[in-house]
Amino acid sequence: MMIEIYDTTLRDGTQRKDISLMSRDKLHIAQKLDQLGVAFIEGGWPGSNPKDVEFFEMARHITWQNATITAFGSTCQANFHPRDDRNLQALLAADTKVCTIFGKSSVLHVTDVLRTTLENNLRMIEESVAYLRSEGRRVIYDAEHFFDGYNEDPGYALSAIKAAVTGGAETVVLCDTNGGTMPWQVAEIVGEIKTQIAIPLGIHAHNDAECAVANSISAVKAGCVQVQGTLNGYGERCGNANLCSVIPNLELKMGLQCLPEGKLADLFDISHYVAEIANLAPDEQLAYVGKSAFAHKGGVHVAAMRRSPQSYQHIEPELVGNRMEVVVSELSGKANLFSLVEAYGVEAGQESHVNDVLQNVKQLESQGFSFEAAEGSVLMMFKRQESGYTKPFELIDYSALVEHREKRGLLAEATVKVRVNGEIIHTAAEGSGPVNALDLALRKALDGYFPRIRQFHLTDYKVRILDGNAGTNAITRVLIETENGNKSWNTVGAGTNIIDASWQALVDSIEYGLAVA
Repeated sequence: MMIEIYDTTLRDGTQRKDISLMSRDKLHIAQKLDQLGVAFIEGGWPGSNPKDVEFFEMARHITWQNATITAFGSTCQANFHPRDDRNLQALLAADTKVCTIFGKSSVLHVTDVLRTTLENNLRMIEESVAYLRSEGRRVIYDAEHFFDGYNEDPGYALSAIKAAVTGGAETVVLCDTNGGTMPWQVAEIVGEIKTQIAIPLGIHAHNDAECAVANSISAVKAGCVQVQGTLNGYGERCGNANLCSVIPNLELKMGLQCLPEGKLADLFDISHYVAEIANLAPDEQLAYVGKSAFAHKGGVHVAAMRRSPQSYQHIEPELVGNRMEVVVSELSGKANLFSLVEAYGVEAGQESHVNDVLQNVKQLESQGFSFEAAEGSVLMMFKRQESGYTKPFELIDYSALVEHREKRGLLAEATVKVRVNGEIIHTAAEGSGPVNALDLALRKALDGYFPRIRQFHLTDYKVRILDGNAGTNAITRVLIETENGNKSWNTVGAGTNIIDASWQALVDSIEYGLAVA
C-alpha cells in the first residue's frame, strides 16, 4: 500500500517562531521536495500574504515531476456565500489543481470562535468544498480540531466531516490541532471514523505533547492513507509531525511505501538543506537524520559495534543517507580510538600508545577539553607517537598585545618564535584581534617552509565559558574548524587564558593540516 506524504513545511512549517522564508526560498525547498518524491506540497495560503501569492505565480511555471502543488485556505466566512468569499477566490487565483481548506469540527470553536450556529458551519463546509469542485479543483478537507471536537461531541464532529464528503472532498484529514491527543486515542477514533466515512482519511498531528510522530503512525495503522507533516518537525508552538521520522518509520518499520524507490536515502540531505535555507542550526539529535542519530560515545557501545554494527543501531544509517560516527570523550574506551584512527588512516601504534592517548584524553577532559568535535587534536596525539615522526615546527615563545592607540583605535599585535629544521624564525603580525594576529604571525613564520599552509582557512572559531561562577578566571574552551579546500578538521584548546587556549587549538590545527590532511 502506498501512503501519501503531504508536506506542509512551506505553510505550517513557516509558522514556527524564527522562520521566515522568501518566495524564492520556498520554491527551492519545493523543488527539493519534488525530487524527494512526496505526493503533495502545500505552497502556502494565498489569501493571507503577498509572498505566498508570488510563490504560486512562480510555481505554475515549473514542471513538477512527482508532487502536486496545493494551495491552502479556509471555508467561506460565516456570512458569505463561497463565490463572494475573498479567501476562496484567492485559492482559485493560485491556479493549483488541488486546494486544501480547513473547517471547524469543534462545537467550542463554532460557537465561541466563529460565533455562528452549528448548522451554518456545516453549510460553510459543504458549500465551500462544492464551490471549489464546481470550479474544477480537487479538494482535500482538513478537519481542524477534529480529535478535541470528537471528544466534546462525537456526533457533531462526524457531521462536519460528512458535510465535506457531501461537498465532494477527495480526502478528509483528521487534525490534532492542539497536539494533545494520545496515540491510543488517535487509533481508536480513526478506527471509528473509518467505519463511517467512505473516502480516504488523512492525519495532521501537532507535537505539543511530543506525540505527533507516534500519532501519525497510529493513525496509519488504524486506516489513514495520507500523512501531513513538515521537514524537521518545523511548525507553530512545538511543531508538527516530523516527516523525517514519519517516512522512515512507515517504510522501514511498517513496510509501507511513501517515496519512489531509492529516495529514502536523500532524507538526511534534504533535512539539512531545509535547515540551512531556514537559517536554523540543524537539530543533530533528531532521529534518523541528526548527525548524532548514529553517533556512539560510550566505550562499551563502541566495542560492541566493532563486533556487530547491529548491536547498538536499529537500522543501517545509509538507508536514510546518514552515517555512523564514533565519538571520543572521557567515556571512551580503546575501541573508540581504534575506530577513529582507522577512519582517518592514522597508525594506532602499540597498544601502550593507545592506552597513553586514552588516558591523556580522559585527563584533559577533566581540565575542560572536549574531544567530541575535535578529532584533529586526538589524531595528533597518535601522530606524535609514531616512530620517526618529527614535528614540522616547535614553539619557542609567543606574545600577544592588545592596546588602544590615539587616532588608530584598537590594535592587536603578536610575535611568534618557532624552530623549523633547526632554524629559528621570529615573526610579527597585526590582526583584528590577538588570536587573529597570532594566526597570521605563525603562518608568516611557516610559509617559506610549507607553502601549502596558504590553503588552510579557519572557517569557524567557537568559545565556551565552562565555569561562569569563576568570572574572568573561568576555564575557556576554544574549538577551531579549519579546511584546505578538500577536507575540514577540528581542534581544541582549553585553559583559564583564552589566548593560550586559542594557541593550543591553532597549533594542533596547523600541524594536523601539514601532517595528516
